[in-house]
Amino acid sequence: MTQTHADTGFVHVFEPGADPARKPLLLLHGTGGDERDLLALGRAVAPGASLLSPRGKVLEGTAPRFFRRLAEGVFDEQDLIRRTHELGDFIEQARARYGLPAPIAVGFSNGANIAASLLLLRPQALAGAALLRAMTPFRHPAPADLAGKPVLLLSGLLDPVVPAADSAGLAALLAKNGAAVEQRSLPAGHGLSQADIGLLTDWLARH
Repeated sequence: MTQTHADTGFVHVFEPGADPARKPLLLLHGTGGDERDLLALGRAVAPGASLLSPRGKVLEGTAPRFFRRLAEGVFDEQDLIRRTHELGDFIEQARARYGLPAPIAVGFSNGANIAASLLLLRPQALAGAALLRAMTPFRHPAPADLAGKPVLLLSGLLDPVVPAADSAGLAALLAKNGAAVEQRSLPAGHGLSQADIGLLTDWLARH
């Protein structure tokens, strides 16, 4: 049964999975989403996986986010660092509480950006990550040990928010740090397409 809990620092939903062979998914919503936003996507792309879905704690107006931004595409990097470690601590607490192995993050937009930041700052928190419409989180990122960690990066060729060069730069950065990166650019905008869902489903089946 789906339940929302608020006693581990993040309001979140945990749905236990029926397939222990599947890694759990950490679902990270975009700006204005909440802990229920990506549950249907998680069930569709990884049937039987446990789902852990927190709500971002930062409000932009009334829209939840995982960290502050100064303008469109301009991140408050100090806040991002703090919020990334806060989320990393939540993952550790939730793993202990629910008896989970390290999850694969599935993040969209703002959620994908903090997932990329987790890879760089707290790589041990994740077994891998699917970054949907992500941007490079830091202007001068420190090296990280991502040896062999699987990462899927899906970008939209018509995305008005994330420039194609930024997506390519993020893929190169993660690969340089040792991640096993698969990047695909799709004829889509910032929203997700059926092609995204198909590629994500296939990638998760292999990881």
